[in-house]
Amino acid sequence: MNEELTIGDAAARIGIATSALRFYEENGLIVSRRTSGGQRRYARDVLRRVAFIRAAQQVGLKLAEIRESLADLPADRAPTKDEWEAFAGQWRPKLDYQISVLEAIRDKLSACIGCGCQTLDACSVFNPGDQAASQGPGAHYLLDQADEAELAETES
Repeated sequence: MNEELTIGDAAARIGIATSALRFYEENGLIVSRRTSGGQRRYARDVLRRVAFIRAAQQVGLKLAEIRESLADLPADRAPTKDEWEAFAGQWRPKLDYQISVLEAIRDKLSACIGCGCQTLDACSVFNPGDQAASQGPGAHYLLDQADEAELAETES
């Protein structure tokens, strides 16, 4: 069995368009080898890398964060089990943080997530004169202070 995949084979195996593979490559997330005819060939470990990239994107992580983390893995070969476990361990705090934010949104969504919209009759955050605007853009009351302290620990 050939250890390298054509761009079409890799895309089909992953379930994405070939343009997505080109995009990931152009952004330094994956690498390919070129044949003498200029065709891309991907090592099989690209399947795992792209699966990680797509999962990270689905939880809202930025391409720059993903690229920075992937740089810790060897580019010329598949990571060993220990290397992959160390890599995964680095992501646990980021994922725990994302999970906490999503749970906070889920739990507060039916009342108010602190956007300052003042449109709900039973708003748990009264924001007269749009005082929240002085704090800049975004939802400022999504997490209460206990949640913020816990998340600050997770990020450090």
